[in-house]
Amino acid sequence: MVTHRRSPHLRLSVATILVVLSGLAALPAVFAEPTEEDYYRIITYPVPEDLKLEATGLATLPDGRLAVSIRKGEVWILENPLTEEASADAYTWKRFASGLHEPLGLTWHDGALYSTQRTEVTRMEDNDGDDVADAYLTAAKGWGVSGNYHEYAYGPIFDKEGNMWITLNINIGKGQEMPGFRGAEDVRWRGWAMMKPPGGKLQPMAAGLRSPLGLGMNLEGDVFATDQQGNYWAAGPLLHLRKGVFFGHADSLRDVDRPESPVKDPGELPKGATDAEIIDSLPGYQPPAVWFPYDKIGMSTTSILCDSTDGKFGPFAGQMFIGEFTQSFVTRVFLEKVEGEYQGACFHFRKGMQCAVISQHWLPDGTMVLGESNRGWNSLGTRSYGMQRLVWTGKTPFEIQKMEARPNGFRLTFTLPVEAKTAGNPASYDLSSYTYEYASRYGGDPVNTQTVKIASAKVSEDGMSVLLECEGLRKGHVHELHAAGVRSDEKNGGLPLLHAEAFYNLTRIPKE
Repeated sequence: MVTHRRSPHLRLSVATILVVLSGLAALPAVFAEPTEEDYYRIITYPVPEDLKLEATGLATLPDGRLAVSIRKGEVWILENPLTEEASADAYTWKRFASGLHEPLGLTWHDGALYSTQRTEVTRMEDNDGDDVADAYLTAAKGWGVSGNYHEYAYGPIFDKEGNMWITLNINIGKGQEMPGFRGAEDVRWRGWAMMKPPGGKLQPMAAGLRSPLGLGMNLEGDVFATDQQGNYWAAGPLLHLRKGVFFGHADSLRDVDRPESPVKDPGELPKGATDAEIIDSLPGYQPPAVWFPYDKIGMSTTSILCDSTDGKFGPFAGQMFIGEFTQSFVTRVFLEKVEGEYQGACFHFRKGMQCAVISQHWLPDGTMVLGESNRGWNSLGTRSYGMQRLVWTGKTPFEIQKMEARPNGFRLTFTLPVEAKTAGNPASYDLSSYTYEYASRYGGDPVNTQTVKIASAKVSEDGMSVLLECEGLRKGHVHELHAAGVRSDEKNGGLPLLHAEAFYNLTRIPKE
């Protein structure tokens, strides 16, 4: 038999216990630091077993239903996209279209759905109202298709003037260096952004792209694309598309001699130069508005979605959200114009998706739908394809809302007031700058890294912004900021930043 004996060290009087409890009550409460889930929750759509939902494009119909293109060549309509039930039986799906060749994009425009497939942009009409397409019309065509597996085509989107935009991958593999390849018909306009005006013909606009999966607009109506790290791209870029510019990838230059080309031949491309050095020396070259430093804030950038929800999605109105393939998350971008050109910063936003983010779209209630598929490539997560929603909980996260360039530094604007003691201390920040080598090899590490001294940090009277005066800013360099020491004010809990990193591509330094 086991006997239990009380240790004399555990014999506490009632008075002693009361003293201990009163002391504990006087201690400050300790709370777990906020997480992304506190501000933006993820809802996962249950997928029917017989529907391989590799969601490559998303579009809201006028009645609020959601149209979804999938990679195998179909378009489906989800009747009740705002449902949050866990059972797939609670959702109603209907196939609207089939027989497409790897559609990579979807949009509703002028009473019909449009999708870009391998050889054309297709307009799909439902003229008898039975929710099944009864007309497949060619809306645009005119680029080369050779059968190369890498010949993806993306879009379309329509700008405010009704112009249709698409982007085209380059080819990958043997053949590009063969005699006679320059100007070959079966690969024409690969690596270009194309535009078709209302009632007009498809025309080339900008060259120098590699794999520009993301295509979107800001609130001003300017068109942007993302691209993938690879040859000539040390990391993923965000690019402002417009007529006549060259973004750097050499393979597209085979078409600059065509009479329709608005891009001039830049001549022999530099070797051993950096991106910072060619900004003003390579004819027609336009640097990225934003770099997404590899592995630090993504590895393979995808879709673009501008916050047009008028505050329904939180404190980032007008900013862009960018999908990430390999690491299965969403980032955020703030843009500004300096000397007439876009530049800005990217920030972490929401991680933890079930697989690669391919497409993004707003639902009428201001929630973000994510279309996902890893297409057999590697991505973080628990599934190979599917759809999820991001829903703002109504709580404001403590974040760097904006990072703006100034002649002698940067101005940071926050989503909540800062504590003056920490935000006004230069030691709360670390800042460095670097650039990338402009080279034909696949990817590349940052080069010419230097520390940037923060001489002072001046907090505004309302506590919503801080002016960082810096020594050693460098044009054409990414400026990587870490603000781990900054806290929100006491009224807002003295919180650390939810995401303390920012990556500003200082293409141009503003003048006084």
